[in-house]
Amino acid sequence: MLKQLLLKYSPQFLLEWLKSLKKSRRRKYLQSKQMSNEGLTLDDLVADLKEIGIKRGDSLLVHCSLSKIGFVKGGPKTVIDALFRVIGEEGTLLFPTFPAKGKSKDHLQENSIFDIVNTPSQMGSVTEYFRKMDGVFRSFHPTDCVAAKGPLAEYFTNTHFGQLTPYNENSPFRKLGEKNGKILMLGTTLNGAGTNLHTLEDAVDFKFPVYDEKIFEVKMKDAKGNVSVMKTKVHDPEYSVKRNCDALKPMFEKEGVLVNGIIGEAKSMLIDANKMLEVMIRNYNEKGVTMYTPFGDKGHSLKKHHKQE
Repeated sequence: MLKQLLLKYSPQFLLEWLKSLKKSRRRKYLQSKQMSNEGLTLDDLVADLKEIGIKRGDSLLVHCSLSKIGFVKGGPKTVIDALFRVIGEEGTLLFPTFPAKGKSKDHLQENSIFDIVNTPSQMGSVTEYFRKMDGVFRSFHPTDCVAAKGPLAEYFTNTHFGQLTPYNENSPFRKLGEKNGKILMLGTTLNGAGTNLHTLEDAVDFKFPVYDEKIFEVKMKDAKGNVSVMKTKVHDPEYSVKRNCDALKPMFEKEGVLVNGIIGEAKSMLIDANKMLEVMIRNYNEKGVTMYTPFGDKGHSLKKHHKQE
């Protein structure tokens, strides 16, 4: 509660300074681990991934903070190798590869084209390494694109183009649930990376106008160099700051949607994607629970919480 009040009322320059200071301290800590050769190995990560509940054959969407894991020998490659070691050749691995450093609306106003091959991911070094790997498919979407590799990679990514909203039934996020996939929050939180929470907004007649009124027309360059135009909506930044996603975590834990674990040094969560949507729809219909009203219609309405989209 105190942390949320500080986030709400502290000036932006102070928040940015504190964030920079925290990153600097973490960077120095990781450098000290590297110098003393105390890094995590492939086998260390494999053991932790199995312990949290990931299994062979899983379809797994990963939101990852490499720095939170600790110093990993081999960096992003080791993380990805460990994930594939656990899910095996039968499994499909997915990562968000969103191109926006900040808000999607700002990104589209500043960038005139999305290039599926060359537009980089801004979701961290692990996602960018994965995006460039051989055999990876990337969904053709200008703001909420997902990369995937494995037997179901093409299935997850091949119908994202042309969708007016990014989290509907044709998106990788909804398809993941349909295939009983899982979401690994590897050192990340629901506030910071809970993308699948948005599937509720596109699955029901959502009561809040969370999408910006403007419909963007974005130039899209495919893998063959062909350019087309796609219409899309983005989330309204004024509504984005009203999210309090982490307040939903107790509900997900109680309903058996989410389990907690530690991977390396990172506090992590493994989520059942299909059950997550089912629980969200039921609690929305019965109690009005959303990430904007996590305590329901009778609770705190649109409780503000700062979150970068």
